[in-house]
Amino acid sequence: MLTHADIWSAIDRLAQENRLTASGLARRAGLDPTTFNRSKRITKEGKARWPSTESISKILEATDSSFSHFVGLVRPDQTTAHQQTVPLTDLRALEADRRFNASGYPVGGDWDEIALPRIADPHAFAVEVTDNQMEPVYQDGDILIVSPSTAPRRGDRVLVRTTKGEIFIRRLLRHTAKRVELQPLAAGGDLSLPIDEVASLARIVWASQ
Repeated sequence: MLTHADIWSAIDRLAQENRLTASGLARRAGLDPTTFNRSKRITKEGKARWPSTESISKILEATDSSFSHFVGLVRPDQTTAHQQTVPLTDLRALEADRRFNASGYPVGGDWDEIALPRIADPHAFAVEVTDNQMEPVYQDGDILIVSPSTAPRRGDRVLVRTTKGEIFIRRLLRHTAKRVELQPLAAGGDLSLPIDEVASLARIVWASQ
């Protein structure tokens, strides 16, 4: 028997095969980016909402996948036990609010999820790039895995949150008791922040490129 969870899982696996999030897959197919969000899979009344056949047809066309391949993703023979699920959001949402505790760990129910190869940090989270301002290093649709428990070193790519809610993705130049100095990944000048304005400094440990 085909279940609601089977179909949504197949969509998630198709997205993962193409190095995309569910929202990234929807965008590639010309759909609203929220079409496959987890919040859209259940109605306000708590009933299961099924994806439309038109949506499935569009994502298969966008990924050059056959329907038989999609059927194979519904209940794959191989287990995904070697994978873990990490919280996911995109850069625009990250800039719009604060979803972290005092230690810089993701909290709250506003996060989506994505399955990725196992990451050692149990507090790791994923961020989807939503523009091309950091080309050629990162592009629209890239997924970055951020590890707030891993101490960044000079030269590491990092995600910095300020006490004002600003988000910066930069290369770490220097981290002292008084300041954090950052280098842009693309165009722009260096950035120097007083340490008391830095809410968190986390290392980017993986990117889907």
